[in-house]
Amino acid sequence: MLSNVVTRMSDSIRHRGPDDSGAWADADSGIALGFRRLAILDLSPTGHQPMHSADDRFVIVFNGEIYNFAILREELHTLGHSFRGTSDTEIMLAAIRQWGLRSAVQRFNGMFAFALWDKRERSLNLVRDRMGIKPLYYGWAGKTFLFGSELKALRSHPDFSGEINRDALALFLRYSYVPAPHSIYHGVYKLPQACILSIGPNLHPGSEYIEPYWSASDVVQNGLANPFAGTDKEAIDTLENMITRSIGERMIADVPLGAFLSGGIDSSTVVALMQKQSSRPVKTFTIGFNESGFDEAQHAKTVAQHLGTDHTELYVSQNEAQAIIPRLPALYDEPFADPSQIPTFLVSQMARKYVTVSLSGDGGDELFGGYNRYFWVERIWQRGAVLPPLARKTLAGGLRMLSNPAFSRLFKYTNPNLPNPTDKAQKLADSLIAPSAESIYLDLVSHWKQPNQIVINGHEPIIDPIHGLETPSFAERMMALDQLTYLPDDVLAKVDRASMGASLEARAPFLDDHETVEFAWKLPLEMKIRNGQGKWILRQILYRHVPREMVERPKMGFGVPIDSWLRGPLKEWAETLLDEKRLQKEGYFHPEQIRQKWREHSFGGRNWQYQLWNILMFQAWLEETKV
Repeated sequence: MLSNVVTRMSDSIRHRGPDDSGAWADADSGIALGFRRLAILDLSPTGHQPMHSADDRFVIVFNGEIYNFAILREELHTLGHSFRGTSDTEIMLAAIRQWGLRSAVQRFNGMFAFALWDKRERSLNLVRDRMGIKPLYYGWAGKTFLFGSELKALRSHPDFSGEINRDALALFLRYSYVPAPHSIYHGVYKLPQACILSIGPNLHPGSEYIEPYWSASDVVQNGLANPFAGTDKEAIDTLENMITRSIGERMIADVPLGAFLSGGIDSSTVVALMQKQSSRPVKTFTIGFNESGFDEAQHAKTVAQHLGTDHTELYVSQNEAQAIIPRLPALYDEPFADPSQIPTFLVSQMARKYVTVSLSGDGGDELFGGYNRYFWVERIWQRGAVLPPLARKTLAGGLRMLSNPAFSRLFKYTNPNLPNPTDKAQKLADSLIAPSAESIYLDLVSHWKQPNQIVINGHEPIIDPIHGLETPSFAERMMALDQLTYLPDDVLAKVDRASMGASLEARAPFLDDHETVEFAWKLPLEMKIRNGQGKWILRQILYRHVPREMVERPKMGFGVPIDSWLRGPLKEWAETLLDEKRLQKEGYFHPEQIRQKWREHSFGGRNWQYQLWNILMFQAWLEETKV
């Protein structure tokens, strides 16, 4: 019975591991582990999971990669361990036997989420990697403790009830994702990054014990307290060597491997350092769009030609991109409303036709100061603070009064390349009357500013992951906040679901090497942001391999024109999901503000694409996943 249940749960996430499956159960202990395998290392049966340790004390199911497994293997071999195969999973079990769980995990360099059953202690341990690259959900269904890589695995258990957490829904409306440790369901949680959850033989709700084995906040604090003291050149050389090593380790695979390439700083740096270490052209992949302002394919092609990669690009039509939308609720498994989810899945789907592993440049913005808010928020706050309150209020009111057509016409002549001028005017207006720099940041990362007014009986929890952390500048505080919230819960969740939805493994060499992360926080801010431009040090590395003019251009998001789609081809779909009577019947939202924003957006008076996309993604998810 246990084996049948856990097999049904693991089969629900077959896309994450189409190559092999396994289940193990111990009826006396009431434990069952199920697994789906995407074979990357050791394609033979010796890599099969669930895997037992050599002494049969431990049983593990493991999602991810340990990149320093070869070094650990040599060390363990000298300590008397022998191995049946060549998988990193077997090395993990031996390391845990040798050093204990916590000490072993601290030695692991990579991305991972795993469950470990200790037969002797009759205890279960769940572990998630330092940066939160790999997902891990857990919770209770009656008296049964459940866990899995995606919520659909938990929903496949016969006792799962799935009551929606309205407080988490309020968080979703603000951020466009549900931040850890919350999930969209009551009683179900995301294991925070860099944590070990332990639960003993006396299973009952609340008996879980969670302890961090690494702290991003401590890394930030220690890095800022002990800054790199060398010259610019020494910093550039050190970082290039670290990233080169990290990329080299992530190029180890027993299956075809490539990289995503947008032509921007981060992905171009990764590809340049890959090609530097490869004896054959690296396979690179780009998605292109014909819509103006959303296409980077030509830039990527130029970089690929210069580096000599084996480049594949696919121009996607509007209809092809929109055809992905009905699949989003099942792909992302939890309400998720970052519109770049669409091109991320499309490029993953394309890459999977050629490779099983693809490297990405994720993390470059958060670690090296790439987002515009890092150098604009403090500047706006400092300049706005010198104005009298009445002047700030008057100026903000004037900016808000500008209609979309009028503002667009004004900037058509003064700055024709500025996208979404009305949105920028509204953000500037809000920033001018903000009471603090912190409130400007919160405003910039918020979609619905007062989600408690939208969600019926919703009470938004406070999210403050760096409470008490002191930073010399607000830019560094924003970078720390993004690293602990936006990066794992939006960027990395987006890439994980999109890539694994296509049975593709995505690797992030900037992030899943914790030594690189730790060094990045030792770099002084002026090595990241200089002359009003972010990622200064990464640019210097890239300029050694790619001419500056190929990559120097304004930052472009990896997005799609949701705003115009909602006024055109998606209008009927959106109207159905936003129908006032439907909203009232479902009982999750007060419909008045939603309907008002939908009317304003539909007639072109305002651009409420992000607020509306949040609602639409919840509505589509609700329709897809009703338990």
